This record gives sequence, structure tokens and C-alpha cells, in this order.
Amino acid sequence: MAKSALKPATRRPAAATREVRSARASAAAPALDRLIHERLRLGIVSALAANDSLTFSDLKSLVDSTDGNLSVHARKLEDAGYISCTKSFAGRVPKTEYKLTTAGRRALENYLNHMESLIRKMRNT
Repeated sequence: MAKSALKPATRRPAAATREVRSARASAAAPALDRLIHERLRLGIVSALAANDSLTFSDLKSLVDSTDGNLSVHARKLEDAGYISCTKSFAGRVPKTEYKLTTAGRRALENYLNHMESLIRKMRNT
């Protein structure tokens, strides 16, 4: 029996389809601020955007974090210039206070604008 000249329809494997979707998503989100995108850091920046300043204890309670976890993430935001940290004493008790910087507010606004843009694109497709 002779072989058919017609090739069977080729289908893209599921993994390749996921890669294409991932590439499209990456192309749609090139400017996503990965520093703010992390859940706890987004919570910290958002809480500080809604308040003039917050103590370590207040921030810890708002974002429901442990001391160590909050400290590490706050330091990353501080190193990026998104938040400022001042340490003082109230009597003999140490007090750590955080504020959102101008750069941090601008970064949060850019992040929110970017996410809103992605949401609009997804709803229109």
C-alpha cells in the first residue's frame, strides 16, 4: 500500500502552547515592578500609601507578618528607596517608623497603572 502524500495535522503540544501564552504575557507586562509585585512588599507599600507613617508594630499587624519577614522585606524596599525608616526611643523603648518616599509613591502608582492596563486588556480579549 502506498503512503499518503498528505501529512497528518500537527498539533502544538500543551507545553508549547503554555510557552506561547507565557511569552505573550511577558510581552504584555515588560515593566512590571518585581520589587513591589511580591505580596508582602505590596502590602507594606499600600499600607504606607494610606498612612503618613506607621510603626513597625502597626505595620506588622496590618500586613499580618512575623518580625523577621517584615524586617527583611522592609529592608529591600528601603534599599530601593521606596520607603524610609527612622529609629528612635520613646523613653527606653525603641521605636521604628516607616514612611513611603516620593519614589515609592511613584513606583506604586506606576505599578497600579500597569496592573489596571493588564486587566483592561484581559477583559477586552
